[in-house]
Amino acid sequence: MKELDELLQQAESGIQKAADLKSLDNYRVMYLGKKGQLTEYLKNLGQLPAEERPLAGQKINVIKQKVQELIEERTTLLQEAHVANQLSAESVDITLPGRGQEVGSIHPVTKTRERLEALFKQMGFTAVDGPEIEDDYHNFAALNIPELHPARAMQDTFYFGDGMLLRTHMSPVQIRVMEQTKPPVRIIAMGRVYRRDFDLTHTPMFHQIEGLMVDENVSFSDLKGILINFLHAFFETPVPIRFRPSYFPFTEPSAEVDIGCLNCSSKGCRICKNSGWLEVLGCGMVHPNVLNMAGIDSERYTGWAFGIGIDRLTMLRYGINDLRALFENDLRFLKQF
Repeated sequence: MKELDELLQQAESGIQKAADLKSLDNYRVMYLGKKGQLTEYLKNLGQLPAEERPLAGQKINVIKQKVQELIEERTTLLQEAHVANQLSAESVDITLPGRGQEVGSIHPVTKTRERLEALFKQMGFTAVDGPEIEDDYHNFAALNIPELHPARAMQDTFYFGDGMLLRTHMSPVQIRVMEQTKPPVRIIAMGRVYRRDFDLTHTPMFHQIEGLMVDENVSFSDLKGILINFLHAFFETPVPIRFRPSYFPFTEPSAEVDIGCLNCSSKGCRICKNSGWLEVLGCGMVHPNVLNMAGIDSERYTGWAFGIGIDRLTMLRYGINDLRALFENDLRFLKQF
């Protein structure tokens, strides 16, 4: 019993002098650990006479509880002192100027999309969207694209194992709208499309807008009027515009549209390959086969469609010479917008 009293005094003295939590933990291990002194006393109780064991065991447990309480009290004091020192060292000088906040900016592609949607809505078009993962029918067959057409090739299209694919253009959205809506139809569809390509002017994922109008007595002159008005409004200048005959499986007749080079004012430069013209979109009258497959009477209704690369419009509007800059997320580039 005398040894236990001395042990308690030693523990009290040592715990009170512990300068930090690490030293305090050493005392815990010394007295209360698996090989601690009080643990050893409990293990040796069996060596005492039977009549002394209850009293000795009770004494040891009282001392263990006392040591535990001393450690907890000292732990609380040391933690409070540590927090106080930390607060003192890290105090804020309220007279210093604030750090301020950086204001984000809208991505140039997003700015272009918003501008496109606003311009076409003013002309009576409704914006629609559709799935990015498409089936072969809506992406190719319903658009009068033959089975062996190069556009279906693996090197151009991202295919999944089940025959589904990532849409290669926004035209499937037009097909779905025509299947579900009776004419008149006047829509634009904007979104991400995917093709296997990557260089200065192509990326595997890019953005496209397509427009569609189907009604009675719709003509190519209506298409020309809409596109000319749109291009003048988008570039905010009466840029020169020309239509060149072209071929697309889903339109007939078809055309590609060029604008006068904005960089050199149509005089000829590296960007327009000294031609003075820049290609911006493809368009044409919807092929009767496409209307019929969508359930629309091609004898009664006609329609036209166009497709534009949103990223290319963004590059032309903001003078960007590398398409990849739009997708690299370089803040030095994005902050300019």
